[in-house]
Amino acid sequence: MFKTFIAATALLAATVAPAVAKNATRTFTRDGETFEYSTVNKGDHVLITGRSLTGGSAFKLRVRGSRVVGMSGGVPVDFTMADAQAKLTKTEVASR
Repeated sequence: MFKTFIAATALLAATVAPAVAKNATRTFTRDGETFEYSTVNKGDHVLITGRSLTGGSAFKLRVRGSRVVGMSGGVPVDFTMADAQAKLTKTEVASR
């Protein structure tokens, strides 16, 4: 369950449209469990914090480069995902 959750969180966070307002809370559902989270760009890394609305467990992930490190439900998390930070901090420019 934790691996599925972490994979889902990482994939979702990596594909979130950066045009969404800073610190906006977002939700997603995976395997019947609903999660809410927010992202904050800290310059050298991106912080993803959230919790399971279904079970109440919290998670806090730091994404730097291709590495994702943190805690999820009290369990240490450490994995890589190609260009994870770049995907989270990509900016979109609106044309006028």
